[in-house]
Amino acid sequence: MKSQHDQLSRRERQIMDVIYRLGQATAAQVHENIPDPPSYSAVRAMLRILEEKGVLKHEQDGPRYVYSATTSPEKVSRLALRRVLSTFFAGSVSQAVATLLDISGKLPEAEIERLSRLIEQAKEEGR
Repeated sequence: MKSQHDQLSRRERQIMDVIYRLGQATAAQVHENIPDPPSYSAVRAMLRILEEKGVLKHEQDGPRYVYSATTSPEKVSRLALRRVLSTFFAGSVSQAVATLLDISGKLPEAEIERLSRLIEQAKEEGR
């Protein structure tokens, strides 16, 4: 499933990362929070382009525009994970989870218990 976010450039994704992290942001806040930022006017132009692509919207706050995402971070993260599953794990959830467990090192007991509950719930639901 392709989303609008699949069509973003590296710099556009960096801008969206800032927006998702802060919840909403002005052009100045985006400019301050992206690595090796381009000029302020370039950031403003990219924000306008992201609005045209439908991934951002803005509200006016006095003389400033405050930008926010049109899609929730949860939905975008689900789409990204589906893409990673498909691309790197041939759709295998168990292979992806095994890899995550392998690279994460020792998990706290609370996380192990949560994962166990989620697995049991998935069994009961017949997933």
